[in-house]
Formats: sequence, structure tokens, C-alpha cells
Amino acid sequence: MRYAIPFTFLLAAVLPVLAADTAPGLQYGGAVTVDPDTNRATITRDGVTTPLWDGAHRLQDGSVLIIRQGISVSREPMPGTRLPPIPEAAEWEGAPIVGHSPCEKLVNRVCGEQQRCGESEACNLARQLLTMEQDERAASENHNRMTYTSGECDRVDADRELFPFCK
Repeated sequence: MRYAIPFTFLLAAVLPVLAADTAPGLQYGGAVTVDPDTNRATITRDGVTTPLWDGAHRLQDGSVLIIRQGISVSREPMPGTRLPPIPEAAEWEGAPIVGHSPCEKLVNRVCGEQQRCGESEACNLARQLLTMEQDERAASENHNRMTYTSGECDRVDADRELFPFCK
């Protein structure tokens, strides 16, 4: 016996996929999709789609995507998303770093003296960004210049909800 699948059922299953925005893939593989209504991020690898885990993720285009509780909280918005735009890299990329880098400052503020808040989610995210910044600086000709991730740290430093002061 053959079963007919109602068109409305198929439409309901396909529409969420069509409505989602696809970001550049992760640097280490997988297609990232962010739902424009909820900002929920998923990753698809080998045909399997799962929620994108919390943390800072480097995308193939070099940008950084921050996920908190499954929600995309940082990155240049894709069409239809409700995220604030990221300043153009030309504004800060390549500028000299004097003293601590923006990511080092973020880690110091969020993780606290002697890593007092070292187990916090915010500290973990800040450390991930610092690692990305250090990798970018190490790969560049001049190690004392701002990188893309330096600019991301500078930008997210103002977000006291995502990156609160260590108390």
C-alpha cells in the first residue's frame, strides 16, 4: 500500500530550511546555518545537522562567530538576522598594538586577577578569542598589529551581558 504525504506536511518540513541563512562554513569543515528569526546556529556535516556548540568559531572567510546557548551572538549579520553590524576591518586591522592586545584585555577583565573567574563561560569564550588572535598574529609578518580577531575582541568588550566583569 502506498501512502500519500500531504503537501502541507512537506511544505512545513522544507520551509524552515529554506528560510535559514547559510554562513560561510567553519574553517575546519561543515556548513553553518543561522535561523534569521531565532539566531539559532546549526552545523551540517556529512548530511547530519546538529546545533553548533557554544564557543568562538573561525569561519572560512576569516570572521568569528560566537555561539552562546546555541544562539549566534556575534558576527556580521546575514540577510534577515537581527545582529548589530561589525565595523569594516580596514578601520582597525593592521593598526599597531601598544601594551596588551584587545583580546588580552578582554581575558584580563572577564577572567579576573589570578583567573578568579576562570571557570566562567565568558572567560572560556574570551580565551578562545585570545587563542585565535595569537594564531593570527603569529602567522602575520608583524606580530604587534591588530588582526581581525583583535577587532572582534575590541567590539565585544562593550557587551557586558556576554562578557561581564569578573567580580
